Amino acid sequence: MAGSSHGHTPAAWTGVTISFIGFCIAGVFMVAANPLGFWAGMGVTLLGGVVGLAMKAAGLGLPEPKVIRAQAPAATPVKPAPAEATAAS
Repeated sequence: MAGSSHGHTPAAWTGVTISFIGFCIAGVFMVAANPLGFWAGMGVTLLGGVVGLAMKAAGLGLPEPKVIRAQAPAATPVKPAPAEATAAS
C-alpha cells in the first residue's frame, strides 16, 4: 500500500477526521446512556462523509483515472479463392 496514493487527499483526511470525531461523540453518549447525544454523534459521523464527498466534488480528492480504450483494427474483407485454385486441388 505504500506505493499507492489511496486516501492521501485533503477530502479523505477531512472526511475521516470529522467522522472519527462523530464516532467518539456517539461512543461517549452511548456509555452515558444519553440517546440524544448518541444520535447527534451519529449525525456528525454522517456529516463527515458528506463533507468528504463535497470536497471531492470541489476537486480536492483523487482525480478519476482516465480510461483509454484501444480501438480494434479495421476488419479487412476476406477475398474468396479463385475458382481455378480450388478446382486444381
